[in-house]
Amino acid sequence: MTAAVAYAAAPAAAVPCPETPRASTGARPRTGGGLRVRVPLRIVVGAQYRDAALSVYIKVAALAMRPEGCTAKVSVLAEYLGLSKSVAERGLKDLANPDEADGLVEVVTTRRTLRGGRGQSAHRVVRTATEGEHFVWVPVRAADALTPRLLRLYALIAYAEARNTLLSIGDLGGMLYHHTGKSAGQHLGARQAARLLEELGSTGWITVHARQGLQGRHAYETHRHPIHSTALAPAAAPDIHEGSGADDHAGSLTSREDPRTDRPVTSAGVGGSIRRRRDAGSSAQGHGEKRSNSSGGGTYRGPELQLSPRVWQVLEPVRHELPGISPYVLRRIGQEIGRQLSAGVGAERLTARLTARWVSTEDPRRDVGRWLLGAGLVRRGCRLPSCESGTTWATGERCHLCTNIAHNAALLAAEAAAEQPPAPQPEPPAPARPPTTWLPWPPPPPDPGPEPPGAAEREQLRADATPEAVRQALAELGAPAAIRLYGRALVLPHLTKHHDEGTPA
Repeated sequence: MTAAVAYAAAPAAAVPCPETPRASTGARPRTGGGLRVRVPLRIVVGAQYRDAALSVYIKVAALAMRPEGCTAKVSVLAEYLGLSKSVAERGLKDLANPDEADGLVEVVTTRRTLRGGRGQSAHRVVRTATEGEHFVWVPVRAADALTPRLLRLYALIAYAEARNTLLSIGDLGGMLYHHTGKSAGQHLGARQAARLLEELGSTGWITVHARQGLQGRHAYETHRHPIHSTALAPAAAPDIHEGSGADDHAGSLTSREDPRTDRPVTSAGVGGSIRRRRDAGSSAQGHGEKRSNSSGGGTYRGPELQLSPRVWQVLEPVRHELPGISPYVLRRIGQEIGRQLSAGVGAERLTARLTARWVSTEDPRRDVGRWLLGAGLVRRGCRLPSCESGTTWATGERCHLCTNIAHNAALLAAEAAAEQPPAPQPEPPAPARPPTTWLPWPPPPPDPGPEPPGAAEREQLRADATPEAVRQALAELGAPAAIRLYGRALVLPHLTKHHDEGTPA
């Protein structure tokens, strides 16, 4: 059974050795020191957790004490701890995923997204510890000042000191592990533990009293703040314990951060990341380059852009236009010329190409840099390297491949035109319609005759009608007029029997 398992399994009242006086009594009063966080011992001694997991847990637990919880992005957590973002993401991944041993999740993460789909920084809280769970108090300030491995060593010593447990360098080396490389999962060993103890003691967070403990062991005393001022590592110091590869698959994909954090995010970015800017040059003679750099005032202070003599030879036809080109575009022009020169295109050929196109172009002076990249320096012709706009550069003759391509294109066009059906003949125009002749309205009859009797007169006629009068009207006026005068009921009986124009019912 290793010492780590013994520490985690022993009850709080059981002490393996009698109470002994501290060797460092009176070194410095343990007052103040800032906020402390209660860290489960399983995170400190568990080999399944990386060293960075302890640092991330302490920072998340400290920020989670706020009413709204921890809403800082992973990059902000890494900046607080002085780590790279990839190292902080790997440590947070160990805490947010279920443990392989008992399935516990130490940090509960809740993703947040606005109604419109815009991502917010995740909300994180730590797991509530059980009543009989072993723990150790660690100052939050220690997580900001110490590297993850030194912080883990500090937590181990703090737990042993609280339990009054004797420690040896071999015990400390057996509770620290390699997490990367070929030795991943193996113990560090006594020699590496001694080196880490010396480094931790130089920071002032612990006091090491050599050979002053029981049975000749070292006596250790932790402090809630360093007992002497130490220069912290620079913000751009790399983390050599977890590698330098970027890992962007375990963090929170956020587009903005909750503004209610301990301090605003500085423009310098994550403290532990290192990114060197490649020296690509910036301007030709007389060209000063401007770059977006918040730490340097926005002005590029490196060496100016220097073009080679061969590039200047190619750009001789447009040399008087170069001062108006931006340094960035001028650098791209130099790169394009260098690429073609490296491919075997001679400087004389490029100069002749640029001269011919500059003369034949009507007005390229609106944006000379864009014209050079899009038209002036582009090679035109077939796939043969010796072809220059349809002409063989070495001999000046017509390129045979371009000639064949043009001849074949003409044949194909002729065949396509021959295969097409003849165009239909247009139909003759329709004859013009004669103009419409309008007949005049016929004049009214000269003698319209007597007006027809009105309704009152017709009623009187029908009341006084006799069969002889009806038959007389049929004979003189006809059936329609007789019906209009006397009505259908009086006329029909006489019409069917006596009138020749009537129709039998």
